[in-house]
Amino acid sequence: MTKNKFSTVKSVSKKIVEHKVFTSTIIALIIVNAIIVGLETYPNLYSAHKNWFYFMDNILLWIFTVEIALRFIAAGPKRFFTNSWNWFDFIIVAAGHIFVGAHFVTVLRILRVLRVLRAISVIPSLRKLVDALLLTIPALGNIMILMSIIFYIFAVIGTMLFKEVAPEYFGNLQLSLLTLFQVVTLESWASGVMRPIFAEVPWSWLYFVIFILVGTFIVFNLFIGVIVSNVEKANAEDEIDETKEELKELQKQVSELKDILLAMNANQTKKDSTH
Repeated sequence: MTKNKFSTVKSVSKKIVEHKVFTSTIIALIIVNAIIVGLETYPNLYSAHKNWFYFMDNILLWIFTVEIALRFIAAGPKRFFTNSWNWFDFIIVAAGHIFVGAHFVTVLRILRVLRVLRAISVIPSLRKLVDALLLTIPALGNIMILMSIIFYIFAVIGTMLFKEVAPEYFGNLQLSLLTLFQVVTLESWASGVMRPIFAEVPWSWLYFVIFILVGTFIVFNLFIGVIVSNVEKANAEDEIDETKEELKELQKQVSELKDILLAMNANQTKKDSTH
């Protein structure tokens, strides 16, 4: 009887969690939480309505707690904690209960901001995108090594060529690396860095143009290519997983149908033997 009650609770929880209204409500509350945290950054507003902010934070925290509890019941302990996104949501919500007290005001405010990240775990498309980005980390490691080599070579060359002309930009290796980082982001590289050096060394434009072509257009395109490739791969894997789930559900239904037919045949056999 207890098992049947638990199955009923689990079934009801699953229906609630998988309902579109439930997901939309949680997303709306996450946005509300983000707006409230943003309003808290205005000292005059926060000090005038401190109790209201505290009350709203508690309400939102307990709503998110109920949400996690429903998802936990719907999925079951084993399935719930095998999902890394569920761990992420659980830790953020649980931390809100743990770090309660005057000594943890700053920590609590940071945790309230982190709740906004829960939009990623709630919205499937964002979750797929982040999963794809995480898949790119091993491949990006090789690109980072290549980029580090290019940066180091150009930093050493820049230091040798422009140390006397622009010591504030190329005075030593560290300054050169920082300057090249500014150049590769295309932030004021022409007016702020190249033009003053170009006025002293007319051929210096070659150095900057070559570095931008190599550093920005080639290496950054490698980054984009790897990310796009992994996004496509992640989408393909999700489609395969969905197909597997559908097949499992179909097999389960066929198995149940087979059991019903066998039971019916057994009953019919008993009736025939009786007669």
